[in-house]
Order: sequence, then structure tokens, then C-alpha cells
Amino acid sequence: MTMTSRAGISVDRLEAAARRDPGPADVGDALPPAQRKPASRALLARHSPWILTMLSVAAGVVVWAIASRTLDSPLFPSPLRIAQALIESIGNGTLLADIAVSVRRIAIGFVLGCLVGVPLGLAMGLFPLVRAFCDPVVQFLRFVPPIAWLIPAIMWFGIGETSKIAIIFYMTVFLVLLNTMTGVAAIPRNQLRSAENYGVSGWQLFAWIVFPATLSYSVAGARIAMGNSFAAVVGAELIAANAGLGYRIVDSGQWMAMDQMFGAMLVLGLLGIAADRLARLLATRFLRHYVHADDHGD
Repeated sequence: MTMTSRAGISVDRLEAAARRDPGPADVGDALPPAQRKPASRALLARHSPWILTMLSVAAGVVVWAIASRTLDSPLFPSPLRIAQALIESIGNGTLLADIAVSVRRIAIGFVLGCLVGVPLGLAMGLFPLVRAFCDPVVQFLRFVPPIAWLIPAIMWFGIGETSKIAIIFYMTVFLVLLNTMTGVAAIPRNQLRSAENYGVSGWQLFAWIVFPATLSYSVAGARIAMGNSFAAVVGAELIAANAGLGYRIVDSGQWMAMDQMFGAMLVLGLLGIAADRLARLLATRFLRHYVHADDHGD
């Protein structure tokens, strides 16, 4: 006896229809082999950015090795010789000491530059009188390179840490300041008027509208300034320094130890990449409501 469903359709007929029509889940299996996307291609598409990154690094190493072998000069050491110099400097502790000194100087100068640049940029963007007073000095100083302040900084602050941190601070503060001021100027005037119509003014307007709107600009300026801070540390350690990656680069060049010099340059670049990735991670983790992914390079 054949069982029937509520609609009067037999179970046997339903099963037969299901066998004839496999449903949307099995459509991919019914495609011809030529139209199916191989699993290897899907895996490659998913991991292609990392693969291309590794290929780019490998290509750079290969090109450097070929150039070193072709020139056959002590002024152009091979990647293997640079790696050996790095291992040697790690073994005797000089590289780690240089990293600690340079990172400390960069961190202090960068943080101080952000702490001064963000409030001053907000003030210059919000208050025309503050901008009129500060803008001539800011516009003048930002075009004077930090290397020009090396001798005055040493004369004013001595040969200790203060002069080196001051150079890094100088490199940081103007980029953060100008980006923050640009962020204030980019806020739509209608948005501010609408908030004022609802009774939002003073510190509430600043906390709810102005600061969140400019935060992405400040973060972008800080990331650019961080890269410049790693460049500034080399100049800051040019004179009257006895440790640091910048000092190691200059000192190795004077003694024609090119493998050590290029090793220090490599470490400095890798530290810069790591610091930028860390800043992007922190922005994504703690400021995701204010800083969009496109604003910090994701």
C-alpha cells in the first residue's frame, strides 16, 4: 500500500523526483570538468597576496645576489655575507643593544610628537585666531629639514638622549599636526550646524563630532610620521652617538664594513614594517568605529 503526503502526492513519486532533480547543492557537480574550478586554483586565489609577497622578497634577494656576484666587490656584499654579519652581531649582543637604543629613541620622540601635534592641530583647525598666530611658524619650520637642526640641537641639549629625541620629535610633530588640521577642515559644515541646532555645543560638539571625525586623519598622519621617525633616527645618531642602528650604519661605513652596514639597514627597515603593522593592528582593534579599513591601509 502506497503512503501519501498531505497534498496527496505519493512518497514514491517524491523520491523519484528528487533523484531526477538533485537540487542547487549538486549543480556544481553536474558541471563539465572543464568548467569546474580546481581546488588548487581556489587555494592559490585565496593565498595569492602572501605568495606574491614571498616571490617579491625572493626576487629581491636573487637580484642582489646576482649583482653582488657580477660586481665581485667588497663594497657590495652578498646576501649570505650580510646574513652572517647579522648572526655574528646577534651573537656578540651588539645588534640587540643597537635595536633597543634606537627603538627607545624613536618611541619617545614619536609619542611626544603625537601628543603635541594632535591637540595643536585641533586648536588650529577649530580656532581661526590660533591658526593665524601659529601658522607662519609651522609653515616655516616644516620646510626646514631635521638634519639642519643637528648641530643646534647638540649645542642646546648636549650630546645625550635629549638632542636625538628632539630631532625625532621635530620630524613627527608637523606631519601629525597638519593632518589633524586637515581633518578638522574636512568636516562638513552642515554636520556641525545640524549638531548645533540640536543644542550640541562646546565640549560636546568637540567630543561627539570633531574629534571622532578627525581621528582617521590623525592616525594617517601618525603612520606617515612613524616612517619618517625611522629615517630621522639615522640622522639623530650621526653625531655624538655610541649606540643605535643609525650609529652602526655610519660607523660601519667609515670602517668599510659594508656587510654590517647593510645588515643594520635591513634590520631598521624590518623594524619600520613591524611598527607600521602594529599601528595598523591597534587602529583596527581599538579605533575601528572611527577609522575605516581604507583609511589605515587594510
